[in-house]
Amino acid sequence: MVKHRKKVNKEKEEKSHKNFLEKYVGKTAFVLGIIFALVLGLLGTINEVWIVLLIVIGLLIGLLNISEKETTSFLVSGVILIIVSVLGGSTFYNVQFFGKVLDALLMIFIPATVIVAVKNIFNLARD
Repeated sequence: MVKHRKKVNKEKEEKSHKNFLEKYVGKTAFVLGIIFALVLGLLGTINEVWIVLLIVIGLLIGLLNISEKETTSFLVSGVILIIVSVLGGSTFYNVQFFGKVLDALLMIFIPATVIVAVKNIFNLARD
């Protein structure tokens, strides 16, 4: 009996830790990523350190924030955002801050979309 209770408690603890990561870290990364993208794009100061930070935020979003139910919607929206950002960035080249905001969004959503797509492929292969 004691072993069973310890196992159940350990499973609950692992599940609550996973829920914390998904609920708070993933959502916080998403919000901070969008804010950073907007601010950095408006300021026009996207250097290598910020690029790495935006990519890491994108990876966290893809790993922690998107559930299996949200995968299709996220992939469709992510691909549309990536296409529009690339085309919009070249179209609005004269409006530099707008192009830089779109570039910063690309740095977040490309890694997030790749991670979610790979997770989706593994889920499809598993079934």
